[in-house]
Amino acid sequence: MPVPLVYELMPSATVNVLRAVCLTLAAVVFIGSGVLHLARPGVYEQIVPPGFGPPALIVFVSGIAEIAGGVGLLVPRLRRSAGFGLIALLVAVFPANLFMAMHADRFPQFSPWTLWARLPLQPLMVAWIWWCAIRRNMDRQAMMNDD
Repeated sequence: MPVPLVYELMPSATVNVLRAVCLTLAAVVFIGSGVLHLARPGVYEQIVPPGFGPPALIVFVSGIAEIAGGVGLLVPRLRRSAGFGLIALLVAVFPANLFMAMHADRFPQFSPWTLWARLPLQPLMVAWIWWCAIRRNMDRQAMMNDD
């Protein structure tokens, strides 16, 4: 018998509130990050690894994708697609975070340990988006199929 996850032991109303809070927080984080990509592109252009294409274009596209994904999380009909899109974006930007950690000397405003410490946050963010945007819809579909 599989061991239930902690949230599976909570009352469903509590889980729904927790997911709504996580979903709203994720939307705010991604929309805010996207706006920063557009408002201060130079900061982000520095972290685009060589050979990935024009940094200005990559930063612009990723900023728009973050804003669109964040907004999509707030629209129930778009939530699942937005979740998959944001997960793809998190995977796509991981090389930039790895580049920063491997070339910490180019980014003196950050301590090297923080650049390495943030790398494990990427999979946690993927899990966060999966749980609040995609898993939620899968749970609903399973309940509807049980009827």
